Amino acid sequence: MSSRAKIKDIAERAGVSPATVSRALSDSGLVAEPTLSRIREAAQSLDYRPNVRARNLRTQKSMAVLLVVRDVSNPFYLEIFKGVEATAREAGYSVLMGNTENHPGRELEYFDMLRDGHADGMILMNGKLPLSQSRDPKQLGRLPIVVALELIEDCVLPHVQIDNVGAACGAVKHLLSLGHRRIAHICGPVPEVMSVLRREGYRKAMAAAGLAIPEGYEPIGDYTIASGAALCRELFSRADKPTALFIGNDEMAFGAINELRRLGLDVPGDVSVVGFDDLFLSECFYPPLTTVSQPRAQIGQLAMNQLLKVMNGDAAIEPLVEIETTLKIRGSTGPAKTSDN
Repeated sequence: MSSRAKIKDIAERAGVSPATVSRALSDSGLVAEPTLSRIREAAQSLDYRPNVRARNLRTQKSMAVLLVVRDVSNPFYLEIFKGVEATAREAGYSVLMGNTENHPGRELEYFDMLRDGHADGMILMNGKLPLSQSRDPKQLGRLPIVVALELIEDCVLPHVQIDNVGAACGAVKHLLSLGHRRIAHICGPVPEVMSVLRREGYRKAMAAAGLAIPEGYEPIGDYTIASGAALCRELFSRADKPTALFIGNDEMAFGAINELRRLGLDVPGDVSVVGFDDLFLSECFYPPLTTVSQPRAQIGQLAMNQLLKVMNGDAAIEPLVEIETTLKIRGSTGPAKTSDN
């Protein structure tokens, strides 16, 4: 097996010094054309790959960042990961995805990886800090962490967010505009802040319409298809069945629609359904799901840009960046029947 090409090999082929090769490959801006092109052509012809381990020893950086999520199997995170990875790659970083599954031990492990230098920064998307992690501003302020989409209360870390209350309120107003009055909300896991905020938006829209929320119209799920189906079954075992559902995420909405079909109910003829997230399956689901769309790739890009600023010690970093959502109106919502009003 041939030995790995080194900087001195490139220097010999390009007819320059090793120091000039180092400056050229580090994009220092100190090497002019045509020398720069000659060095890059030599590196390519020799299939040169930088020695990452040696570089990390010099810089005392891992050149990796962590993207920590609660459930790596959730397709919601894929577009966010793509946005993070594209931005990180441009800056020379790789991205490691951490899967906590709401396990306290795993949550702490990823913080330990950061503290021990196995990663240079973290984008936190599971909505909470490990129980043993101090929330003291001086301690947290030293950690290169950006919180994305989830909200951690009383936390000094920079956040990239959407307006969950406003987005949920808009979704329920859409159902109200179609004549629905018996609107139930299948919540995400409460007391997690994101779920609470979406429930708050639902309540705000119902109150503005002068509508009381019947007891039991806000069952709490866990963002899975199974919980959406189970809670939908409970709601439609009631005498005062809802005519519309606003659901805390798309996966639970998929489960609810499948359960409505099993019960012999038509969507949207009998029941209208609105989800939240706009997963790539939402448009091709039957019927196509009306849902709050989050620009996930943009969220990933902004979160990574914020993290780069934190890691570079940028004092001008914004503590909160809020991204707009849109309501994608599709086939799962329709007018309420006159007899149901």
